[in-house]
Amino acid sequence: MKRISFEFFPPKTEQGKEKLLATQNKLLAKKPAFFSCTFGAGGSTRDNTRDMVNKLREQHDDTAPHLSCIGQSKEEILELVNGYKDAGVTRIVALRGDLPSGMGYAQSEIKYADELVQLIRQETGDHFTLEVAAYPEMHPQARSFEDDIAHFKRKVDAGANSGLSQYFYNADAYGYYMDALHKAGCDAPVYPGIMPILNVANLLRFSNTCGADVPRWLQSKLNDIKDDDGAVKAFGEEVVTRLCERLLAMGAPGLHFYTMNQAGPNLRILDNLGM
Repeated sequence: MKRISFEFFPPKTEQGKEKLLATQNKLLAKKPAFFSCTFGAGGSTRDNTRDMVNKLREQHDDTAPHLSCIGQSKEEILELVNGYKDAGVTRIVALRGDLPSGMGYAQSEIKYADELVQLIRQETGDHFTLEVAAYPEMHPQARSFEDDIAHFKRKVDAGANSGLSQYFYNADAYGYYMDALHKAGCDAPVYPGIMPILNVANLLRFSNTCGADVPRWLQSKLNDIKDDDGAVKAFGEEVVTRLCERLLAMGAPGLHFYTMNQAGPNLRILDNLGM
């Protein structure tokens, strides 16, 4: 049985929150292992993330807050961690996080995700299942591919259970990454991050920001049809379905969907896969 999980971002309006709960209700049909809810740069959505996780847990108990260490004090992090533990949350996505504009690393007591994992383990033992980020195409700020592999291994050695990858459209990148992890003595599962293709401009802009590669052949085809929303969605669905088929055939332990707070595109891909 392959694991499925879905990621949301916390909406800013009450209407958006109601829509997200309706989206979650539709996605429950796929019996996901868990949902997760993102955390803004420097803790900018701290309260919104916590409140949304509490709402989402009313429909699915295993809902994981994202928690990043950049821009927060050790005291603030532990306050959140212990609050989640007391509330019955059992899974956290532990991340370094993005730097807010104008902030330097020196302002953060805990600077890296492996340190955050270690802190959570020291404070709460084995209470939480800890998910961490993985980068099959290499983190955009990593000095080298080897350094990036070593950093993921440090997170696992500190107590992380598994990885959720940045999205990508090249299955070979995932295969090469997993081979490199095994050679480094790291056998933690890494769940590929899946991003449905809905809007060409948004995809290219976001991919440029986060360092995800959109292969030239895919960019070229998408640019040809970018003004036809129906064509973009149909072609995107086909491309992402084939990507998922290949990843699962390669032995990926499951899939983690970046839903963009929508149900339909993710449900169609899973239906295509027979999952």
